Amino acid sequence: MTSAPPIARRTLFGAALACAALPRRARAAGPDKVTFGTDWKAEAEHGGYYQALATGLYRRHGLEVTLRPGGPQVNHAQLLAAGVLDFNVASNSFLPLNFVKENIPMVAVAAMFQKDPSVLIAHPGQGSDTLAELKGKPIMISSDTRVGSWLFLKQKFGYTDDQIRPYNFSVAPFLADKKAIQQGYLTSEPFTIESQGVKPVVMLLADAGYSSYGSLIQTSMKLVRDKPDLVQRFVDASIEGWYSYLYGDPSPGNALIKKDNAEMTDALIAYGIAKMKQYGVVDSGDAKQRGIGAMTDARWRDFFQTMAKAGLYPADLDYKKAFTLAFVNKKVGMKS
Repeated sequence: MTSAPPIARRTLFGAALACAALPRRARAAGPDKVTFGTDWKAEAEHGGYYQALATGLYRRHGLEVTLRPGGPQVNHAQLLAAGVLDFNVASNSFLPLNFVKENIPMVAVAAMFQKDPSVLIAHPGQGSDTLAELKGKPIMISSDTRVGSWLFLKQKFGYTDDQIRPYNFSVAPFLADKKAIQQGYLTSEPFTIESQGVKPVVMLLADAGYSSYGSLIQTSMKLVRDKPDLVQRFVDASIEGWYSYLYGDPSPGNALIKKDNAEMTDALIAYGIAKMKQYGVVDSGDAKQRGIGAMTDARWRDFFQTMAKAGLYPADLDYKKAFTLAFVNKKVGMKS
């Protein structure tokens, strides 16, 4: 793919100034049409976006948003790069950095999750209660995880590749073996396991120093350069949607989630919301002072340096091209 030259950081700064100077878009022209892709089938982890759609927050920001759920056969990162989508959700910090590595001009403009919800799950009473205790033990992980958070675990706790066992995204092997350990998502697999009568040990990688962001909003460098006001309005409305979903009445968003995903239940949605609140997935760390969606250069640098040390990225890669802080850290939606 032939990519446009990357935007100089002074250009992004200029875009931020332009955003501050521009009034909200005149409603007489009608809303701007935006297509937005999530990273999986509709679920509580997308609640803020669905809430912004259901409660009219996007519309009040002058946007007509078409939300396209992801799934196992959907590559929204590819569709974003091809211009089919205006925005998409990146599950972790690897994806924006991968765009930089491939010289594809896309950029992260907000991080709705301060904590990546990736977890390791074990049975109780097996001496597998901490991440450190899992060193040397067989662990079921996917191929994607092997070139992702597994690299952090190797560096932090001394895990080795001979511990890896295949993971087929089913909890059946875990339930059949009390010694089993597997990967998971904080708001998903533990719920399924608990429904089968097992109270698992759940270890959140983020609480052990894994510094990846989650649920990052990505867009093209071109949109940031040409329509910074539109990008700002989309980010702001999404942030407001997350505050509304977590701390207001989430039922409007939940209704749309269930409409888009017939497999989603009220119980699983409630579990997801509760776990996001309990662990501070959305509203913790920098988000407490700067608002939901917050990002910092220091956090990006830490993540990049850890993964470059693991051999995933060249040490001289310009990690700063993966993101811009022009649209976040403004305390949007925070109560004074």
